[in-house]
Amino acid sequence: MNLNERQELWRARQALTPEKLELARRVLEEIRAGREVMKALRTHPAPGGGYLGKAMLVAAYQQMVEADLIEEDAALLERIRMKPVRTLSGVTTVTVLTKPYPCPGKCIFCPTDVRMPKSYLPDEPGAMRGLEHDFDPYAQVASRIVSLEALGHPTDKIELLILGGTWSSYRRDYQEWFVQRCFDAMNTPLPSAFPHLAPKNEGIDGSLTEAQILNETALHRNVGLVIETRPDEITPDELRWLRHLGVTKVQMGAQSLDDRILELNQRGHDVESTRKAVALLRAAGFKVVLHWMPNLLGATPASDRADFARLWDGFCPDEIKIYPNQLLANAELYEYWQRGEFKPYTMQELIDLIADIKPTIPRYCRVNRVIRDIPSTNVVEGNRRTSLRQDIHDEMKRRGTHCECVRCREVRGKPVSAGQLRLDDLIYQTGTAEEHFISFVTPDDGLAGFIRLSLPNADSPQTGLRDLDGAALIREVHVYGQSLAVGAEQTGAAQHAGLGTRLLREADSVAQARGYRRMAVIAAVGTRQYYLERGFERGELYLVKSLQP
Repeated sequence: MNLNERQELWRARQALTPEKLELARRVLEEIRAGREVMKALRTHPAPGGGYLGKAMLVAAYQQMVEADLIEEDAALLERIRMKPVRTLSGVTTVTVLTKPYPCPGKCIFCPTDVRMPKSYLPDEPGAMRGLEHDFDPYAQVASRIVSLEALGHPTDKIELLILGGTWSSYRRDYQEWFVQRCFDAMNTPLPSAFPHLAPKNEGIDGSLTEAQILNETALHRNVGLVIETRPDEITPDELRWLRHLGVTKVQMGAQSLDDRILELNQRGHDVESTRKAVALLRAAGFKVVLHWMPNLLGATPASDRADFARLWDGFCPDEIKIYPNQLLANAELYEYWQRGEFKPYTMQELIDLIADIKPTIPRYCRVNRVIRDIPSTNVVEGNRRTSLRQDIHDEMKRRGTHCECVRCREVRGKPVSAGQLRLDDLIYQTGTAEEHFISFVTPDDGLAGFIRLSLPNADSPQTGLRDLDGAALIREVHVYGQSLAVGAEQTGAAQHAGLGTRLLREADSVAQARGYRRMAVIAAVGTRQYYLERGFERGELYLVKSLQP
């Protein structure tokens, strides 16, 4: 089946026909009567074969509620909702893809497809959505919001993740237009049915700044804006531009912290570039995500173990993505493999490697991924298992080891008793700042919420950002639990136990004790009101306040 056929099949499966609607009604009646969701679905085959998916079931439920065919039932919706884990970290992530554009990198492991931005393939799930909407930012955001709402997820707190290779290499007028159109989609009330999507060259009149101001009180507020770029693109001027756009988190491909490996793989920058970029981003309050790739050309499992340990020597990323190198036919590395100069690790070698290093990850870091979402049909040789994360956890369980990263300790949907939480302050040095990972922890070591406080030292690089002169920096405030609508409450939900406000007060206290008299926060556009209500004022690119002695 070619790509166009897969896209047509995808569209057909999304269509909620009258026959499917009637089938869904019968399934919902059985579930309401107490039958297990999957058993009810499998009892009623769909027309043409197969079964209804949970997404279709949720969409049918919402249509029937709106048409007064059934009564609204929150408990029923909770049972049928698909993948609640998507919003268990407190926010709902919406991923969009930029248009194909030349990348300054010449990495030999990177796939090349003229239809896609560098490093992406058209049949990756997120990438296929971008291609489906011709990389139109408004259409991508609007359709994703509608899809998430159809699955029963709140969409009022959105982390916008912009992917597409090296963001900084795109023209700045394109970047500004792209981000504004994303905000336009978040600012527009969207119907429960698929919205009319504006053509990509049309936009709501006004500037990016005006769109951001609208978003401060919009139905779909942006609580985080993430871009991905290369370490050698990070400069003080780039930091200022990213803040103008509203960016709060930067993903960078470190790939390796060994100059020999970087050179062999034609990465185009050295380790020192990564070190300087991380220091600059931290000094400007950004959250830092590093991509790390085992099994690059020239690496061995032993050298990868040593390389991974370097991540915690001065770099100290807030989050990491572990992307094992996968051999793809449209990457230059394929020619090295054909000549016998490169050999992918076996699945067991990868499992053993990552099971060895995962327990060493500090408690302040979050592991977002341990594998790329590349369909196995594209992989020539090596690991094809998309369940690699689970395989690794199974191996760690067998060994009696465990990971203490942020993701592994999140309370997610568990109820939280604020009175039983302990306050923990994990302090670590990066060489340019004293970092405080201040967190609320449950009696069983679950993570209910945290704040990242950065105290720059004399070696902190100069950013040229006046808001930050002499200031302590709040780089992130995050309270966990199922994402709830703004103003909504849920018994035992960490998000509504006042933990965020208590963490801010603790950060103030720590900063004052270290001699700081000013505090700055890198607030996302949709979180500005939250901080303004807690004593901050608008600066040029950050929110700031004085710390009273």
